[in-house]
Amino acid sequence: MAFDGCCPDCKLPGDDCPLVWGECSHCFHIHCIVKWLNSQQVNQLCPMCRQEWKFKE
Repeated sequence: MAFDGCCPDCKLPGDDCPLVWGECSHCFHIHCIVKWLNSQQVNQLCPMCRQEWKFKE
């Protein structure tokens, strides 16, 4: 989804659908990356570059 919108799980963009960055510099809606990470069986990897996913602090 475009970042100025919201992810499919949200009705309205804004604070309830924030963007998060990984240490690999890729950016996702929080709900989208959490859903992706929860679907991974073993390693939690970035869906774009396949590096180990770590939230950027």
